[in-house]
Amino acid sequence: MSNGVLGIHHVTAIAGSPQRNIDFYSGLLGLRLVKVTVNFDDPSAYHLYYGDESGHPGAILTFFTWPTAPHGILGTGQLTVTSFAIPLNGIQFWTELFKSRRVEYSGPEDRFEEEKVISFSDPDGLQLELVATDRIKNAKAWKRGPIPEEYAIQGFLGVTLSEQSHAGTGELLAQLGFHQELHHENRYRFEIGGNGVGGVVDVLHLPTTQRGQVAVGTVHHVAWRTPDDEEQKNWRINLLEAGLKVTPIMDRRYFHSIYFREPGGVLFEIATDPPGFAVDESPERLGSELKLPPWLESSRKEIAQALPLIQLPRQ
Repeated sequence: MSNGVLGIHHVTAIAGSPQRNIDFYSGLLGLRLVKVTVNFDDPSAYHLYYGDESGHPGAILTFFTWPTAPHGILGTGQLTVTSFAIPLNGIQFWTELFKSRRVEYSGPEDRFEEEKVISFSDPDGLQLELVATDRIKNAKAWKRGPIPEEYAIQGFLGVTLSEQSHAGTGELLAQLGFHQELHHENRYRFEIGGNGVGGVVDVLHLPTTQRGQVAVGTVHHVAWRTPDDEEQKNWRINLLEAGLKVTPIMDRRYFHSIYFREPGGVLFEIATDPPGFAVDESPERLGSELKLPPWLESSRKEIAQALPLIQLPRQ
């Protein structure tokens, strides 16, 4: 196939209340709200994007917000944990912050010797981790956010996939360019791209665990980075030749996307790095107002009236 993807582009999950989501991810965790738009396939729902200072790939967590949707069920065939990287000296800061804000957490616990992990969940039950590590280089945290830069989240370390059988998933990850590096009990670690952001995938082998159901509080899909449209076209051809069902290329305004399911059932996407979030807002104004793609602009009034009112964070 190709030389490999470039790691995680973004993770997309499902939330209930959009305001509660903003307050938690921007107000508490200190991520920058870099884009406020709608789900292009369902304009009645917000699509909120959080990231670092400029919304670089590898630091983007996004949410479809469906306030009346049911809660999902965690299980196999899902991305069950999203792991953020924090500086090595950040453990005490974050545990004290969580205590002061009454956020339930566990840890810090050791994992693969070099990592210390704090586990917690968001208000909808989405499973998250902060992992103290020195492997993330050249991170660009949100300097004007509520978290001091020396402790701030530095993008994704990686994600955890829960699978009834890890073999097929591991084979596909290898096709995408990942290499199995570590193994402890039922956790298999795959890595790509050296010490960059979003280069880790842990696969949990859980043969007796029920399959999950995607809804509020669960992850919808994970996207992998590719540098440009031409490389994405090559990936689509190669994946189709490998027998996978791959969507046509879709214009997501801030990147172009193809989607397919890995053998265990998790929805994968391959997304282009360009054009990025500054295509319709200046870097200084990211996330400051509702942005719509050109094909929805004619319906702006109706869309805006149907969306819940939200208070955006100061940028």
